[in-house]
Amino acid sequence: MQSRFDKLRRTHLIMCLLVQMCSSELPFSRCFSFINMQVNDGSAVSNIQAVVGSDVEGYDKIEAGLVNTGASVAIEGVLVESQGSKQKVELKATKLTLVGGTDPASFPIQKKKLSREYLRSVAHLRPRTNTFGAVARVRTALAFATHQFFREHGFVWVASPIITASDCEGAGEQFCVTTLIPSSHEDPKTPLSKVPTTKDGLIDWSQDFFGKPAFLTVSGQLNGETYATALCDVYTFGPTFRAENSNTTRHLAEFWMIEPELAFADLKDDMACATAYLQYVVKYVLENCKEDMEFFDKWVEKDIVTRLTNVVEKPFVHVTYTEAVELLQKAKKKFEFPVKWGADLQSEHERYLTEVAFSGNPVIVTDYPKEIKAFYMRQNEDGKTVAAMDLLVPRVGELIGGSQREERLEVLERRIEELGLNKESYWWYLDLRRYGSVPHAGFGLGFERLVQFATGIENIRDVIPFPRTPNSAEF
Repeated sequence: MQSRFDKLRRTHLIMCLLVQMCSSELPFSRCFSFINMQVNDGSAVSNIQAVVGSDVEGYDKIEAGLVNTGASVAIEGVLVESQGSKQKVELKATKLTLVGGTDPASFPIQKKKLSREYLRSVAHLRPRTNTFGAVARVRTALAFATHQFFREHGFVWVASPIITASDCEGAGEQFCVTTLIPSSHEDPKTPLSKVPTTKDGLIDWSQDFFGKPAFLTVSGQLNGETYATALCDVYTFGPTFRAENSNTTRHLAEFWMIEPELAFADLKDDMACATAYLQYVVKYVLENCKEDMEFFDKWVEKDIVTRLTNVVEKPFVHVTYTEAVELLQKAKKKFEFPVKWGADLQSEHERYLTEVAFSGNPVIVTDYPKEIKAFYMRQNEDGKTVAAMDLLVPRVGELIGGSQREERLEVLERRIEELGLNKESYWWYLDLRRYGSVPHAGFGLGFERLVQFATGIENIRDVIPFPRTPNSAEF
């Protein structure tokens, strides 16, 4: 049976999202006039030129001014050798059908340079530009390569829940999920008297959907650990949420996380997995998205292909947190945030380490102070640091954060109590240490930061289809 795609290929039918036109008309005869149309189906950066003569069925739509930039058309024709120097082949049209017209006066994306900030205000149309089309294709390639890498290495994909009753990071920056507030888009007004309360005047969570406070997850890690103790090596890949009121170029309220978890593994195994993963997906993009990467190299970040090639070919640098702090303190650079042992490294510190101190090489920093890391990280014998690691890359800073997990029940319980967390919320997580505990490790990678790293796009809001940020949940 002939597939739809085979049929389209054989008849040279091209469905176009954007049309750009120029005309050429010989003065001695009207029948020799023709239109050169630049059309694109979204599969590549390059357009294909369609030559539409005045004798072609549908030419009257062009004459009537109905085919403009942004219109959707279907063109049937034959691929022939191009007479121009900018392309090898062109489409000699035999029929043109206007599928969807557009008003040239109001179409928001004209053939001119537009700021990315402006394009965020028309996020439903920005995929039609070269930049955002290329970002979408590279993002797809990175997602595919992610699943392929873990599949080749025997990992099992686990779908972690989006709604949770616990806080993985212990930071409290979560979005609450509740049915106690009447939910209606038609009438957003909600009197406080409608929210059920206890005799003490507190919210009565027992009447909520889940019978307790519930939140959008900040991480799938804790759930991943449950399956790692059963299946050995697993990974999660899904949306996560942070109710952090941040408007930086590195933060989103909704983003995607890749979180592998390895059983019978320590921090060295974790670092080896993170290194192999990053090199694998970067190599995949370089080999399979060449035209898009050439576009980014020319228009977004010069020499990005060289930078990414270095990631694939050069060894990663390993330093301890203490060594990193000493390097930063000796740096002949004034940082906005002072550097001292015990303070978390900021983006400017991370970028200095990878871009300047180690000449553009990725850097893995290990053994952070326990006070600045999450409760689940395994404490080192010095009692001051934990077996944690952050993988830093140029332009982005921290790309991957991971650790060996604390598998000792008593130590983990004590740490939860020290931080004032509710131990009852983690009863099932503690059970993993009660019943057949094993050394295990894992890491988390913000997928949008990976796309930033691979494309050179500076603002994280431009590498996710529909960004969610403070005061912005459009589209």
